[in-house]
Amino acid sequence: MLILFDLFSIAFCLSLVLTPIVRDLARKRGWLDRPDRERKLHAQPVPRLGGVAIAISYVLACGFVLVAPYRSVPFDLPTVLPKALALLPAAGLVFLVGLLDDFLNLKAWQKLTGQVVAAVLAYQAGFGVFSLQGIEFAPWLSLLVTVAWLVGCSNAFNLIDGLDGLAAGVGLFATLTTLVAALTQGNLELALVTVPLAGSLVGFLRYNFNPASIFLGDSGSLLVGFLLGCYGAVWSQKAATILGMTAPLMAMAIPLLDTALSIVRRFLRHQPIFGADNRHIHHRLLAQGFTPRRAALVLYAMCGIAAGLSLLETVLHNQFSGLIVILFCAAAWIGVQHLGYAEFGIAGRLLFQGTLRRIVDVQFRLREFEQAFRAAPAWEQAWQVLRQGARSFGFQGVRIRVLGKTLEDRDPALDSQPSWQLRVPLPDRQYVNFYCDMQTALHPVVLGSFGQTVERVLTARLAEFQQQQEEQHTMSAVVAEVAPASDTVQAAGRG
Repeated sequence: MLILFDLFSIAFCLSLVLTPIVRDLARKRGWLDRPDRERKLHAQPVPRLGGVAIAISYVLACGFVLVAPYRSVPFDLPTVLPKALALLPAAGLVFLVGLLDDFLNLKAWQKLTGQVVAAVLAYQAGFGVFSLQGIEFAPWLSLLVTVAWLVGCSNAFNLIDGLDGLAAGVGLFATLTTLVAALTQGNLELALVTVPLAGSLVGFLRYNFNPASIFLGDSGSLLVGFLLGCYGAVWSQKAATILGMTAPLMAMAIPLLDTALSIVRRFLRHQPIFGADNRHIHHRLLAQGFTPRRAALVLYAMCGIAAGLSLLETVLHNQFSGLIVILFCAAAWIGVQHLGYAEFGIAGRLLFQGTLRRIVDVQFRLREFEQAFRAAPAWEQAWQVLRQGARSFGFQGVRIRVLGKTLEDRDPALDSQPSWQLRVPLPDRQYVNFYCDMQTALHPVVLGSFGQTVERVLTARLAEFQQQQEEQHTMSAVVAEVAPASDTVQAAGRG
């Protein structure tokens, strides 16, 4: 295993030397990540191009194998090296996308496009999910799963890179876990491409741990996440069952969990999925009083537990895989509960206490009311729909002033007890008042939507009702004029 030790040592030494060089160059050129007191909590501007040092260290360490005079190794280098080198175009594209984002602040769709193209290149190079339990995936399904996995891993590490040493440390745990799994499975080819990344990250953490003098930047976080996603895909190819494929997921549990929580949180709050906020896992730990150093160490410990469970699942050869996955999910659920995400508590109450069903029922009845209100052919029918709708939603009375007329439908009991009214203004000083006694509790959705629905429909249909009324008046006038003329004709006939 001398070659693995050499690769680790070379990558470590290169990263240890190159990182301060890149840091000092970034400082001179002003390539800095400046604090904003919201999401970026560091005290002063910090260089953000750590990914450059990691990428160079990784590539040079891998290139060493091409020229090193190794005579006896436990695997066929001429076979392994082309496969490892085939990943370089995809990894290089991800690194370039991240580097451009560090300098130009790319839009979300631009970054996503580059990541998808890189994932397709990695799939073509053989770093994909091709089968499950001996069943070959259809090419299109395999490609979709691979792209989703690699893009997800890349963005997971990018999102978690918000604390000194966090993304690099979590990446190191995941890399070492993958390396141990590769050695356990006898997959020395995977170990060969994994160990230089571990050395690069260890050397980089010397300068990245709190207080950090340099950050990974998008070039580093996207590259580390993408490489680990590719290694996880190779790891999963050795899995015999679906549960066996969860081991790579557990190895990268913290960044993937943080990404999943971010997507669900933003969806529940109707916020942009690809937006930024300060409610990631590390932000929640800081909000609970943890220092940046302690928060990073706590997440390191969580990564260690997840890594241990993933390796245990691999070693046991699926004998207790189901139990391990259940324990992992239970631990993750307990951890999320302690982070204090109010969004999930509110969503849980809506779902399990019947609130969501009541909201759906009210919205459905509001929709039926609006459809009936719009379909009323004349004002008399619209008034009947309005009266019945007000009663069905809990109001005890309605008074309307439109088209020069005042109509009212009111429960006499309202005159003998305190009441309140919901007033809906209409054009030309017209209005609709809905009355309700103080003891009746109306659903909040009714209070917010019923009046808006009435205002919207009546405003749109008042001109139509006005025209109908004018036509009726005209017709009545014509009938009134015709009637005397008919009487005169009849009288002349009798004469």
